[in-house]
Amino acid sequence: MKKANRILNVVLCAFLGGFIGHALFLLWDRKKNPGFYDMQSAPWYTGLLVSGAFALAGVLLCLLLKFLLRRRMKKNARDAEP
Repeated sequence: MKKANRILNVVLCAFLGGFIGHALFLLWDRKKNPGFYDMQSAPWYTGLLVSGAFALAGVLLCLLLKFLLRRRMKKNARDAEP
């Protein structure tokens, strides 16, 4: 159970790190190439909103799994007591 919790922590941090890295790259690229983003019909932050939605979905899924895992660990601990 602890191993599964550790894996979920790594996946959770990967989702957050991926989103933060994508956001920083997008901000840097927007400063470097403003003309490229000005000629697009959608606002420059649309890609950030889409990746943010996917990252949020991944984070919520990980948190739900962590909650269920913690609940199961507590139930197993209660059942193991004499």
